[in-house]
Amino acid sequence: MSLIPIPAELLRSHNFIAGQWLGAASGARFGVNDPATGECITYVPDSCAKEARAAVDAAHAAFAGWRKVPAKERSQIIKRWNDLVLARQAELGALILLEQGKPQAEGRGEVAYAASYIEWFAQQATRINGEVIPAPQPGRQMLALREPVGVVAAITPWNFPGAMIARKIAPALAAGCTAVCKPAEDTPLTSLALVALAHEAGVPAGVLNIVTASRQNTPEVVDAWLDDARVRKITFTGSTPVGKHLARRSADTLKKLSLELGGNAPFIVFEDADLDAAVDGLMVAKFRNGGQTCVCPNRVFVHAQVHDAFADKLATRVRALKVGPASNPASTIGPMINARAIEKIERHVADAVLHGATVLVGGRRLASLGPNYFAPTVLLGARAAMECTREETFGPVVPITRFTSEAEVIAAANDTPFGLAAYFYSQDVRRIWRLAHALECGIVGINEGALAAEAAPFGGVKESGYGREGSIHGLDDYLHTKYVCQGQLD
Repeated sequence: MSLIPIPAELLRSHNFIAGQWLGAASGARFGVNDPATGECITYVPDSCAKEARAAVDAAHAAFAGWRKVPAKERSQIIKRWNDLVLARQAELGALILLEQGKPQAEGRGEVAYAASYIEWFAQQATRINGEVIPAPQPGRQMLALREPVGVVAAITPWNFPGAMIARKIAPALAAGCTAVCKPAEDTPLTSLALVALAHEAGVPAGVLNIVTASRQNTPEVVDAWLDDARVRKITFTGSTPVGKHLARRSADTLKKLSLELGGNAPFIVFEDADLDAAVDGLMVAKFRNGGQTCVCPNRVFVHAQVHDAFADKLATRVRALKVGPASNPASTIGPMINARAIEKIERHVADAVLHGATVLVGGRRLASLGPNYFAPTVLLGARAAMECTREETFGPVVPITRFTSEAEVIAAANDTPFGLAAYFYSQDVRRIWRLAHALECGIVGINEGALAAEAAPFGGVKESGYGREGSIHGLDDYLHTKYVCQGQLD
């Protein structure tokens, strides 16, 4: 259990629609479980299309007023939200570790990460500037105005239940949009708590609405938003198949889309790399949240000249990781989110071994700790045909592939339909710029394993999606441009 008690005002178990905490009309509820123990934490509404439409009704009604609120006032409200989040950092961190399983330091860190986006977009609310366009003839005034797109539907994942809703909702509010949200069924509690704090900060009723739904009812909720022409934008973080479904269904009403989808990130260590720095970077990038991040390295390529030395250093560090529940402050790797996640990890490791890989570290479920624990794992001899290199494992597994030439590893790194993040370590400045341009992805880490920042654009290419979150580019995705031309001024 959590070491810090979670107060009732943060442990919410109802939908929030039009400023009211409500259950599902049917009375249906589903359980939210602690992944460390499998025990139920609480029950939340199992919403359907009726609640989804009610949320849009509220957001649509509130949009006309919210878009007219002066930017400075919107900024102040969002800044108060940020202040409340930081003031409750310990309790929100405890809620994250309870429903998601992160170690304690990571739970508190996620709250700070979420707040960084709220603060950033609070500042950006007053910087949504248009343009004065030089007129081609006398007597005209030509302007480009930037306006909010309207009602935004945000669908968030389970792996960062605080940061993902903040990264989507803060720019929406800053732009003058209103929002409806559907958090992941595994981790809705942190999102509900953040919405409660936004309401406390002064976000008006109807501007921000959230509904929860089970895995079975989620398609009905989301389809109601896809079919509703009043919803003008969908922002989604999750799997590529779901992203493709959203894109297809959005075509009927031509909604604006931001899709942050699956990844298959390469991590490349060249022969001239600082090996200790490369190991440090891989540990940060790979084992954050137990490998359950969209940008964590999924394929590790190490030059033949340094392969054995790198593998030895990495194995020493991986063996030192402490696997256990978040209630233990010594834990550095927590449980995986659910049984489906564990089964996928086991399948990937078994397939790799079947096809010739060697387990250097780990490679097994840790059933004695609980239902969802897996040992941090290092595999040698990974090849392109293995499941662990073709699919996103989303767990603490490092498959290492040996390479001998730059051209070879660039081709291998790009040999995937995905293109979210990539990492490489080298001291050769010419190679650094060759790789930075050659890698087919939206994010590149050069001699660095920790990439995310609120001021940086986050997103991918190819089947990892489109649109950006964070930075000024993330705000642009919640705005459209209106051209205004006034004549007869002379």
